[in-house]
Amino acid sequence: MTNPPALFDRAALAAHRARALPEALFLHEAARDEVQDRLSMVNRTFTAPAVVTPFPALWEGFGKIAADSDTLDLQPGAHDLVVHAMCLHWANDPVGQLIQCRRALKPDGLFLAVLLGGQTLNELRAALGEAESRLTGGLSPRVAPMAEIRDLGALLQRAGLALPVADSVPVTAAYRDLFHLMRDLRAMGETNALSARRRGPTRRALFETANSLYKDHFATPEGRLPATFDLICLTGWAPDESQPKPLRPGSAKARLADALKVPETRLPD
Repeated sequence: MTNPPALFDRAALAAHRARALPEALFLHEAARDEVQDRLSMVNRTFTAPAVVTPFPALWEGFGKIAADSDTLDLQPGAHDLVVHAMCLHWANDPVGQLIQCRRALKPDGLFLAVLLGGQTLNELRAALGEAESRLTGGLSPRVAPMAEIRDLGALLQRAGLALPVADSVPVTAAYRDLFHLMRDLRAMGETNALSARRRGPTRRALFETANSLYKDHFATPEGRLPATFDLICLTGWAPDESQPKPLRPGSAKARLADALKVPETRLPD
């Protein structure tokens, strides 16, 4: 039995990240700030943190830095906090990444991930798709698929993490035109790294048509083009006996109808 082809070309992704510019990493900075805000609300001091990131300079002084790779450089049971920072959306095996992070946690250790998902770049995806359909009669994979928040929450459970929570923080940036947005994506290392992407040059007419469609469908009254970035935040805990457990069915000591002060009625058979 052969393995299915990888969704992402990791060598291309590494090349894109190598050309990234520090001043363009505003999404990674937003993710770092979000992590710090959430940790400030946790009533615990973490003494052995680790972070998985493609841009270690942003996390200097945080704790152990692990590069974003298929096999994470994390020792089993070594950390009370593992942060997966802005790279899970490029993983060919996201569940495998989560499992590796869970194994690296001590009992009752915290896992926290921030990644792109949901409606990220939905405007660009729509404009490019309509433009290519008009000009060529077909579609090419130009924007990576984005996982929905409900699916990402389920991955936490599949990886064996307890008390899973998934929520999103929308970020909207404004651009002069589509070419300005594409330059920004290139500068942050987030351009197309799909294995099935077109390898040859793309006619400029496609991007010019997409730019026109982007303006027609999405431009603000000021003429700026909005670009949506959904930062999905995932949290889960390494299982531990000290954590709250759900009650067994039928073990309640009080009736819900009494608590709500309403009459209890039987459901039809």
